[in-house]
Amino acid sequence: MVTAQNSRTSAGRRAVQPLRITVLMGGPSAERDVSLNTGEAIARALESLGHRVRRADIRPEDLSSLDDPADVYFVALHGTWGEDGQLQAILEERGVRYTGCDAGASALAIDKVRTKRRFIEAGIPTAPFEHVTPANVEAVAAGFEVPAVVKPVAEGSSVGCVIAMDREAFAEGVRRLTAQYGQALSERYLSGPELTVGILEGEALPVCQIRPKAEFYDYHAKYEAEDTEYLFEIDLPADLLRRVQQLSVKAFEALGCRDMARIDWIVEATSGEPFCLEVNTIPGFTSHSLLPKSAAQAGIGFAALCERLALMAMGR
Repeated sequence: MVTAQNSRTSAGRRAVQPLRITVLMGGPSAERDVSLNTGEAIARALESLGHRVRRADIRPEDLSSLDDPADVYFVALHGTWGEDGQLQAILEERGVRYTGCDAGASALAIDKVRTKRRFIEAGIPTAPFEHVTPANVEAVAAGFEVPAVVKPVAEGSSVGCVIAMDREAFAEGVRRLTAQYGQALSERYLSGPELTVGILEGEALPVCQIRPKAEFYDYHAKYEAEDTEYLFEIDLPADLLRRVQQLSVKAFEALGCRDMARIDWIVEATSGEPFCLEVNTIPGFTSHSLLPKSAAQAGIGFAALCERLALMAMGR
């Protein structure tokens, strides 16, 4: 096994012996295309620093890419199977090093209902919600306060998310998502500035405000639109931003995360209070992605960020 050798170069970067890194990307989820973009960006960044990189489009029915030895497997899959602990469990069974959260934390964080319950236990503010199942779907459709948001329990990138401003739209969204996914999450609609906090090695990166031109920061705004604004000069009180950072670290720890995560928030306009939305354990690494933007704001370039994550895995 190759060991990373740390010293300082004249440019300030650690001299790292080249590693054999397999970037795992693609997968079977609705976020497959984003994962392929994420994985390619990571692979190019690591190659630029001299690492020996292999790209692997991995799926549950084809694990052959894990048969070729690597020093580190860089997990760059989003959503079902790649981000929910299933792939992580396979890697753990094989006894190999890989980036990101372990299987238990991944399975917890992908589940929005379990995550919100953990938030409540840890004292992290989150919007009132209901776990919707076939047994209670009609009661929720008729009785949950609107406007409201309905989401799949275990999808990311706003896949399937419905913002319902009236009872009819809410009831239709609840019924449709519950039928499609077997369960859903309904939560109170919050309006106000949307913030995100990247966590790297247990420390909060600078807070970023997301300002989409569309009403909702949906899949298009996240990955396709060129007019979404990402702001680090934020017109909110400094003590509020510090509190959001502190609470983000608390959320990271409450879910048992390691290496990195991105914690999403909304500051409710009427109350000025922050509410935690979710924890993303494998955030995107594309030109639109938020954690790399926050790392860059802290002076950590994209390639250095990717290498740092690989070295975290090497240290385990």
